Amino acid sequence: MEQFKGQPRLPKFASPKRYDIRLKPDLTTCKFAGSVAIDLNIVSKTKFIVLNAADLSIQKETVSFTRKASSFYSRLVPGRTGPVLGSAPSSSSANLSLSPLAVLNCLWKWWQRLWTWFLSLPTLGEQLGTNVFEPCKVDLVEEDEILVLEFPETLPIGIGVLAIDFDGILNDKMKGFYRSTYEHNGEKKNMAVTQFEPVDARRCFPCWDEPACKATFKITLDVPSDLVALSNMPIVDEKMEGHVKTVFYQESPIMSTYLVAVVIGLFDYVEDHTSDGVKVRVYCQVGKKNQGKFALRVAVKTLELCRKYFAVPYSLPKLDMIAIPDFAADAMENYGLVTYSEMALLYDEQHSAASDKQRVATIVTHELAHQWFGNLVTMEWWTHLWLNEGFATWVSYLATDCLFPEWKTWTQFLQESTEGLRLDELAVSHPIEVEINHASEINEIFDPISYQKGASVIRMLQTYLGAECFQRSLASYIKRHACANAKTEDLWAALEEGSGEPVNKLMNSWTKQKGYPVVSIKLKDDKLEFEQSQFLLSGSHGDGQWIVPITFCCGSYDARQSFLLETKSASIDLEESGAWIKVNVDQTGFYRVKYDKDLQDKLRYAIENKMLSATDRFGILDDSFALCMARQQSLTSLLTLMAAYREELDYTVLSNLISISYKIARISKDATPELMDYIKEFFVGLFQYSAENLGWDAKEGESHLEAMLREQILSALAEFGNEPTLKEASRRFHAFLDDRSTPLLPPDIRRAAYMAVMQTVNASNRSGFESLLRVYRETDSSQEKTRILGSLASCPDPNIILEVLDFILSPEVCTVSGFAVCWEGRETVWNWLKENWEYISKAQDSGLRIEWFVSTFVTPFASFEKAKEVEDFFATRSKPSIARTLKQSIEQVNVNAHWVQSIQNEEHLAEVVKEMT
Repeated sequence: MEQFKGQPRLPKFASPKRYDIRLKPDLTTCKFAGSVAIDLNIVSKTKFIVLNAADLSIQKETVSFTRKASSFYSRLVPGRTGPVLGSAPSSSSANLSLSPLAVLNCLWKWWQRLWTWFLSLPTLGEQLGTNVFEPCKVDLVEEDEILVLEFPETLPIGIGVLAIDFDGILNDKMKGFYRSTYEHNGEKKNMAVTQFEPVDARRCFPCWDEPACKATFKITLDVPSDLVALSNMPIVDEKMEGHVKTVFYQESPIMSTYLVAVVIGLFDYVEDHTSDGVKVRVYCQVGKKNQGKFALRVAVKTLELCRKYFAVPYSLPKLDMIAIPDFAADAMENYGLVTYSEMALLYDEQHSAASDKQRVATIVTHELAHQWFGNLVTMEWWTHLWLNEGFATWVSYLATDCLFPEWKTWTQFLQESTEGLRLDELAVSHPIEVEINHASEINEIFDPISYQKGASVIRMLQTYLGAECFQRSLASYIKRHACANAKTEDLWAALEEGSGEPVNKLMNSWTKQKGYPVVSIKLKDDKLEFEQSQFLLSGSHGDGQWIVPITFCCGSYDARQSFLLETKSASIDLEESGAWIKVNVDQTGFYRVKYDKDLQDKLRYAIENKMLSATDRFGILDDSFALCMARQQSLTSLLTLMAAYREELDYTVLSNLISISYKIARISKDATPELMDYIKEFFVGLFQYSAENLGWDAKEGESHLEAMLREQILSALAEFGNEPTLKEASRRFHAFLDDRSTPLLPPDIRRAAYMAVMQTVNASNRSGFESLLRVYRETDSSQEKTRILGSLASCPDPNIILEVLDFILSPEVCTVSGFAVCWEGRETVWNWLKENWEYISKAQDSGLRIEWFVSTFVTPFASFEKAKEVEDFFATRSKPSIARTLKQSIEQVNVNAHWVQSIQNEEHLAEVVKEMT
């Protein structure tokens, strides 16, 4: 039995073909009973069956393996699959009007099988013996989450049924089969929910809990008769017996265990259909169904768009989407039953902000893209997670852009790319294809590398190959691997076949090694010189080299040029350089660009005179910021560039400008505290033009992007202490406290007002803090709760921050997102984290994301001493689930410390900052 412990994957001597699962949850005691009968194909001689199970009580006397009566017969009769026969014949060979040659061929195959049968007579003896096999040992290995069954004799090769009865707990961990709570008519009630990705189906029923172990699923539920019970497939029958109903579901198509889903509770729904008859519903708490209408419209249109784009219809008869009050992630793409947090699915016309609406659209499109990329075609192992998440992220922007072109989502996509770049410029990054050696390592790769970098390299490849060729090749890939598993190489093969380009060679440099290049550009004697090197924030030299799709234009977008940079350096002859040269046009490439000073000055002039596209203005700014942080460019130079954006009005560009200004302000407090008043004044002046253009109140006919921008601009002015903004925010907040329907504080600007209020809160002036807590407790909107949580930690008072930290660990807070700690509070939160680490570490089992605490509370520091302190503290307290995050956070602190030293050594910084204000 020891041979099976500590292994990354299950042994291959048995594979599941079909699950018959019956579950009976008790929503009062929060327990469940269950049984599973698994059709297994035993493919090699063994006395063991090894599968996954965790947190279950196995009823050992119920465990048995039964040889199917057809198992022996299938080894002999043509058309039956089995280890001797191989695959079933095609439909043409079953035609009764066979040619003489076909008859002879069939007889020959019979003879081969008969001879093989004769040679396997010992096995035949086994077959004719015992039909039911009971294990002599049943061992549940908790540390490896496996169930090892040892039998006293060798199991017969072929198909059999493994039967197991079990019991479990409806846990409060937001994983496996768990309980969530909701209120109905003032009464608190439980619902039962599943969340199985990545490896938690094993907490609901014993199974082969690996993506490659696909099977069909027949599910039956015994539930209270007054509740709604949902699963992946439609209901085919219901039987009532007193207050309990037994619900039978249609058998599913072949799929992986992590996609199985069950939800039981009291729900309302709204319904629509696609043009080809797929029933689509959005379920939510009773009384909230109108808030599901926007997501429903998006879902119907997305299914039709994906059907057309992939040239493959949605493969199930229905699609349900359901909002869960207690949910650890944004959403989960379960086949036919997609689960969401409430804030990711529900949109209230009166109480949701424009940013909430966009969030719902992009998350719904992301999850429905998974119905093809992930569910129909599934990664073979978690190493290839990016095939699921990178593609779903990319498709979500493709679909949202088709549905809402006025949102300019491909420009906004640059924010996704930047998130991937930020993580991948650390030495402690990882390749897109990363080896997974234990289940505990999987959660850490649900990160910006798998999602954002994955989506970005897909976009880069699509740009290189061309949109039409890319689409045709994807459709071919989906059809070829439908109802099966795929690896990254399978995708490259389809794209290479469809395009004739060396896709595998090109893309291996992007998926099999970590990091990305910075391409240095010089103009010398009418030659444009390119040189690539690995970009690292630490300033160290990496040895990575990539095949880089270079695009550039000179003075005009009319004549774009492109080539593959396959070596370390190259040069291009220019007939005319133009007024400016921009490399990586529209930022479609996943790399940074470093210009010589003359080229950089020309680009700054082009920005000031509005000659460049929004995507290129974004890219120049973001690359300059990264180069500054890596100490390859001065802060003086960066601030000079930022000054060229004073009249910027594009949402995505300004959003990034604001984000960068926050980071510069933070680092400047450590590096040059004496200049902080000047730096704040500079940033207020930088955003004044757009603030005056937008104002506090929405204008008739204004765009979706203007509504989103207003919140960010006002939040920035409040952050930098702009007195008129703080006063106006306070006035509108108090009007809101008197009347929650006041037009003075609509959802689009509430977060800005809340942050401004918390700026003025302290231990002796607590009213703003207490008022926000009251609003939090009174609202039933998860989006409003998130806005409030995100603003509470912006208070600079340590005592208030401690109260906020205790509050986020209270039962009143289910999940924490958008929570940013102010510079003044970082020491307070670090000390609090150390004091509460034992509790937080244990609370991980209750769904708390401890890696979030590590990254959020550690990365704001900027000294080598603090990096060492963090390292020492976790030396005896780390665990596999946070190992990668911890290393990345410590590296970021060291990067910040080097950046502080670099800024302090700049000679003309003070002079330039004072001049600009």
